[in-house]
This record gives sequence, C-alpha cells and structure tokens, in this order.
Amino acid sequence: MQIADMNWMQVEAQARRDDRAALPIGSTEQHAQLSLCVDCILAERVAKDAAGPLGVPVFPTINYGLTPNFVAYPGTVTLRLSTLCAVLTDVLDGIARAGFRRIVIVNGHGGNAPAHGAALEWLDRHHGAQVKWHNWWNAPKTWAKVQSIDRVASHASWMENFPWTRLADAPAPAGAKPMLDLARFQSIDPAAKRRLLGDGNYGGLYQRPDDDMLAIWDVAVAETRDVIADGWS
Repeated sequence: MQIADMNWMQVEAQARRDDRAALPIGSTEQHAQLSLCVDCILAERVAKDAAGPLGVPVFPTINYGLTPNFVAYPGTVTLRLSTLCAVLTDVLDGIARAGFRRIVIVNGHGGNAPAHGAALEWLDRHHGAQVKWHNWWNAPKTWAKVQSIDRVASHASWMENFPWTRLADAPAPAGAKPMLDLARFQSIDPAAKRRLLGDGNYGGLYQRPDDDMLAIWDVAVAETRDVIADGWS
C-alpha cells in the first residue's frame, strides 16, 4: 500500500482503521558503478515489501540526505543537517496530521543518523505519537546475514549491489578492492576524499551471486516487517 496510489479520502479512512505508517529516507550520492540513488531505492523497496502484507501505507521517500563526504563526485546532492532535520520533521507533521500516530522511519543511509535526534525532539512536541528509526541494512538480523556471507562489506561494495541497484551499462569490476583507511578518509576534505577513494567503493568485492543478495533481502524484509508490526506500546 503506497500513498502514491491513494487519494485523501482513502488515507483518512486508513488512518482511522490503523494508525501505522512507514516513511523511507535515503540519499542521492555516489555508489561507485551502482546507481546514485542506491539508498533511496533500497529504503523504499524494503519499506514497501515489508509494509505491503500488513496493509500499512508507505509515504513517498525522502530522496536527499546528509552526505558531505561525497560532494566532489558529480550527481551527489547533500542537504545541510538543519535542512534535513527540518524536512524530516515537517514530513512527520504532515503524517501525524493525517491521523497516523505510529510511524516507522526506514532509513537507508548511515549519514542520516544525526536526524534521528530531530525525530526524538519531534516526539516531545507530539505526545502520544510513536516513532521508530530503523536502519534496515544494519539491523541485527540483516547485518548478521551479511556477515555470514562475507565479513568484508562496505559502502558501494557487493552488499549494496542488488539486481535493482546495478546499472546495465556499468558492470561491476571483477575481484575485490582493499579496504579504505577510514580514519584518514574522515580527516580530509571532499576533493582529497575522492582522490583517496577513487571509484567510490570503500572495500571488498564489487558483486556477489544474486542468490546471496536475495537471501539477505528476505531477512531484511522480514526484519523490517517485524519492526512495523510489533513492539508498539
């Protein structure tokens, strides 16, 4: 169930029946040979796949996030932290006005983590509402599945290379890439980051068999569904 496929009357009736909703949030940033919208694609898809059988509506994805590390890569768009927090809380305001009181933010981008604090502040102004922040890719069961397949998993590596994030005209390189020196990476400016990082993969294999990826996806969808379905006070 997607808000894009509903009108306002259907939304009003749905919120009266069930006050749960999901909001995906991602980022538009370099992912080596993969789509610039990997984080948006995955957050939206896991939210839809998880929420669909529950009959819980999924609001349109917030497609821009906080990604200052990658601004030297063309196509990357970052918001200021203050802008991201304002956008997120404005969207939460609208979802709550529609009658949804239990909201799961399905986050697909690690750089968005500071905005979780804005969601907590939002709750202080909306007594009785509940918000869960769910990093789908490193939730316990999903991350355990990733690690059981290959412990070297990182940004723009195999762990983000799903059939729906790869590009037909940009095949993944063969083999693996040495892991990035993350401490050094974090201490330098964006142009120097690009020189150090190269194509954008932090390290590890570029691609694994689709059977591995679909096995991870099944775990991620089930875990996200549990977050949406259960654990509300």
